[in-house]
Amino acid sequence: MSKGTIKEILFYSNALQEEIKLLVYLPPDYSALYKYHLLIAQDGKDYFQLGRIGRIADELHSNHQIQGTIIVGIPYKDIADRRAKYHPDGEQAQSYIRFLAHELTPFLDNEFPTYQMGLGRGLIGDSLGATVSLMTALKYPHTFGKVMLQSPYVNKEVLTAVDAFQSFHLLEIFHIIGKQETAVKTSSNTIENFLEPNRDLANLLHKSNADYYYEEFDGNHTWKFWQPYLKNILMQMYPS
Repeated sequence: MSKGTIKEILFYSNALQEEIKLLVYLPPDYSALYKYHLLIAQDGKDYFQLGRIGRIADELHSNHQIQGTIIVGIPYKDIADRRAKYHPDGEQAQSYIRFLAHELTPFLDNEFPTYQMGLGRGLIGDSLGATVSLMTALKYPHTFGKVMLQSPYVNKEVLTAVDAFQSFHLLEIFHIIGKQETAVKTSSNTIENFLEPNRDLANLLHKSNADYYYEEFDGNHTWKFWQPYLKNILMQMYPS
């Protein structure tokens, strides 16, 4: 199996007023002569370490099962930093969304030979990382056309934003939630039912004209269940 490369890039964000370390996966046989899809992962370190997304992408690229895709992971510093940037009510949430659309995307388009269109770019995340991925795509659907949601945190603010959105024809959405996610301990030390709000979200998305895939898996809110789905997600969202 051919192996891609993972390198670290330091990027300063004016929107967030901080330096961010990006983990960048380049596929096997990467060449500046070709164009590539782009997948930006919230919880970036988790996706590379717990999700083993680089290894999965190597296998799929080697078997010609996905199109050439560059994966960029954005790690969070700690739980408080993650909540501030990913939670709909987080004090840095809007700044983080601006960073993704107005700073990171132009930088990546300049650094790498990417498809510079909405369906050429995807966002993925788990839990709150999925939430901010969805909220970003709703705000910038012409920039991010693919959204991959693994057990997103869904509250009234998220449902209101989805209900008000008018451009679902621009989006492809992959959405999974565990049937056992009925008592999830959150970073705020609350216990919340993730399943029912996700079903409410699914009902709204099923009524939209998005290219939408929804599945409930038999499991809970952990990487034990998210990790096995990554191969299917990449194959479905970036088919060769």
